[in-house]
Amino acid sequence: MNRRTVLGAGVAPLLASAARAQNGPGSPDLSRYPIGPLPPEFLTTWRTGQGAVGDWRLVGDPSASGGRVIEQATADPTDYRFPLAVYEPLAAQDVEASVRFKAVTGKVDRAGGLAVRLTDADTYYVVRANALEDNVNLYRVVKGRRQQIKGTAVKVSSGEWHTLALRAQGTRFTVAFDGKSLFTAEAGHSPGPARSRSGPRRTA
Repeated sequence: MNRRTVLGAGVAPLLASAARAQNGPGSPDLSRYPIGPLPPEFLTTWRTGQGAVGDWRLVGDPSASGGRVIEQATADPTDYRFPLAVYEPLAAQDVEASVRFKAVTGKVDRAGGLAVRLTDADTYYVVRANALEDNVNLYRVVKGRRQQIKGTAVKVSSGEWHTLALRAQGTRFTVAFDGKSLFTAEAGHSPGPARSRSGPRRTA
């Protein structure tokens, strides 16, 4: 996906900001990290599909709360490409997570998302908001292939901050966008154990 997205303060990355897990840590404080490559707490080499891995870094952005964001800046035209940024300290099966993101550019895709229960780069659940398609969809990723569980049409404007939230309890997943509940879905058997992450986007 040829896209540039940004994640904002309080993000637990593929996609999380303001994450709360049972007996686990919350979201990272971006203000304590220096501008530049993401610190060791973030795993940035995972990528689902084809193409380059993500170019994830911390950059300044005065429009973001706290003035810093996590940016995925790689411009790669590969169609089926989903780079992930994973906040390693957070691991939970049942979790509530949210991320503020801004979809900036991208002709093939222009989206941001939030992933949970990651086993590896090819096994997880992810909710994604797409500014080119104006929809929010929940997927199960198994062996690198996406299977849509549920989705809905909603305006996802480019160049503006949005909040995407996901609550995972057992096999039940609840999705909200910009403070409004969109849908609840039963996902069936989990593709693997738990790890929350954040994916391509610009957030504040």
